[in-house]
Amino acid sequence: MDMFRVLRPGSLTTVQDLGRYGFQRYGIPVSGALDRFAFSVANLLVGNPENAAALEVTFTGPKLEVLSEGLVAVTGADVPVAVNGEPQRLWESFPVKKGDMISVRTARAGVRAYIAVGGGIDVPEVMGSRSTCLRGGFGGTLGRALVRGDLVKRCPQIKPGVVRSLPSSFKPSFHKDTILRAVPGPQDDWFDKGIDLFYSAAFTVTPEADRTGYRLNGPTVPFAKGVPTSIISEPSLAGSVQVPPDGKPIILLVELTVGGYAKIATVITPDLDLVAQARPGDTIRFSRISMDEAFLAHLEYRDTLQTMRLMLT
Repeated sequence: MDMFRVLRPGSLTTVQDLGRYGFQRYGIPVSGALDRFAFSVANLLVGNPENAAALEVTFTGPKLEVLSEGLVAVTGADVPVAVNGEPQRLWESFPVKKGDMISVRTARAGVRAYIAVGGGIDVPEVMGSRSTCLRGGFGGTLGRALVRGDLVKRCPQIKPGVVRSLPSSFKPSFHKDTILRAVPGPQDDWFDKGIDLFYSAAFTVTPEADRTGYRLNGPTVPFAKGVPTSIISEPSLAGSVQVPPDGKPIILLVELTVGGYAKIATVITPDLDLVAQARPGDTIRFSRISMDEAFLAHLEYRDTLQTMRLMLT
């Protein structure tokens, strides 16, 4: 069933779900939503399973003509949303009908927003996922971002959705100065005193920030004496922080499978949502934590998600 006609695609709007797993050994990235919390909430607000496909908006959103009635929710970055010119609340579902016009403007804070529709976006599954892999050119809508004139289909909704809103205590806020918790390694021993600089310095997000990774600017992180400035390429996961020969860290994200630079630290999964919302020019600092502390942070994040699920279902 056609749900939207794209009148204005926005700067980068793609179909995503929670990712494509089990194929990294073949060089296939995970892909999927960068801000998993906002993505999951958007789906829950319209009565979908959390993994239903939705639209990920980057910085400037689309203008969509509604082709059939349904329930819509927009979460994530602080973007102005309007239906037929009437402002709509973020983190809250709202009904739309055929002929309505949904407009998502430029983010005032944060970078990525999510548009979910009851039933989920209907595109063919590729290796068990509907996510767009831009680097590979597959998944989603022909492996690319939406363009003007595209028709966005939706899956049938199993049961009618009801209007829901996320309690304000769960809504994230976005700041220009972000602290990311990161566990040292796996190649932290390649940096000697550089590890202390890494955890004490302030870095700036550069314009080279996309779904593959965020390149940072700041003080040069020195390698230990006698070690090479690259390693044999090995598997890389989202959150790994590589240091290339120029000493400028790169936070890896979801469209990469291997890397040949030493990894000084790994950002914990609960904090990757913060990376997804950081803008060029924002400041990032890293806070050193242990594996035990990372595990406890993961449990806290999991409990928060479970509480949210119970409130929205």
